[in-house]
Amino acid sequence: MAKKLSVRELDVRNRRVFCRVDFNVPLEGGRVADDTRIAASLPTLRLLAERGARTVLASHLGRPKGQVKKELSLEPAARRLAELVDREVGFADDCVGREAESAVAGVEPGGFVLLENLRFHKEEEANEDGFVRALASLADVYVNDAFGSAHRAHASTTGVPRVLQPAAAGFLMDRELEQLGRLLEAPEAPFVAILGGAKVSDKIELIENLMPRVDRFLVGGAMAYTFLAARGVAVGASRVEADKIDLARALLERAEALGKGVVLPDDHVVTVGGDDAVHHLTAGVEIAAGEAGVDLGPRSIERFVAEVRSARTVLWNGPLGRFELDPFSSGTRAVGEALAASAAVSVVGGGDTAAAVRKFSLADRMTHVSTGGGASLEFLSGLELPGVAALTDAT
Repeated sequence: MAKKLSVRELDVRNRRVFCRVDFNVPLEGGRVADDTRIAASLPTLRLLAERGARTVLASHLGRPKGQVKKELSLEPAARRLAELVDREVGFADDCVGREAESAVAGVEPGGFVLLENLRFHKEEEANEDGFVRALASLADVYVNDAFGSAHRAHASTTGVPRVLQPAAAGFLMDRELEQLGRLLEAPEAPFVAILGGAKVSDKIELIENLMPRVDRFLVGGAMAYTFLAARGVAVGASRVEADKIDLARALLERAEALGKGVVLPDDHVVTVGGDDAVHHLTAGVEIAAGEAGVDLGPRSIERFVAEVRSARTVLWNGPLGRFELDPFSSGTRAVGEALAASAAVSVVGGGDTAAAVRKFSLADRMTHVSTGGGASLEFLSGLELPGVAALTDAT
């Protein structure tokens, strides 16, 4: 992938900069409940302020499907950003039209204004040309620091940079591309991929793209039961993608032919009869009828941890159990703690995995925790991200 123009290379003094950020944050009681994504944008925003840019911030929040929904307003994000940068942040009641134009006109050099939720207009996701031009008219140059939205070909991610040139990557975008790119271009061996989550179908392209690069796969979470079923193991009432068993078998056979190890759980925490309150450890790899696997058992944890400790590069995409519930969090926590203590390059692939390492206070001890779940998955699967392709190539 070609290196992209960086925000540090832009002349922004007294110029209006359209900065696409990822302020898709959880709200509770009209306040930001988790400001991780807002904080991640601060290096770029501080540079723009220091260099005298008049910064126009744009983001989506939730899925309002083209309708104005007060509970999905970005105004709480503007208030939280103002607290983080210790200065006033303007807020526009719309992202296009008179309200937006008036708010942008009032921004002084070094200042910020946040536009209202882009997805209050259905034209954002449709990448409609008139909406693109209305957004682009608010600024002179473009910066994208929203890696988490880079896999979407929307107006603010691919349309506006067609109109506003140059189009540069912010510091967060640049770091995401650098850290994730290292896994595909020059990972130090042994390279271990920890894959979890619910569905094999979500990880097919990822597994296929990593197969030539990875030395060993550690597979947990609900998706492990599809692979175990492909090996002929009884998995009881565990979640299995029945239509993906043949595919899982083919992936296991390909890994074996290439000499790639695939480690699956050989004991489990299981619930009984669908009741979370009734759970126990299995004696071995098989799961009885009416029981469902929800976490790694102690032997499996020991094996996974040993593999992490011997690795030099680790990608982790997908939790290894229902970590949100304490009785079923041991596998995810233990593997996360081993990775945090490891000297390996450790990259956490966003989404639920990022939520897990934050829950266990491990995020600061990882080499990189991606801010983009879907975007990181697609990038590591070898797919082109439209929001990245739209940026200007570095010279």
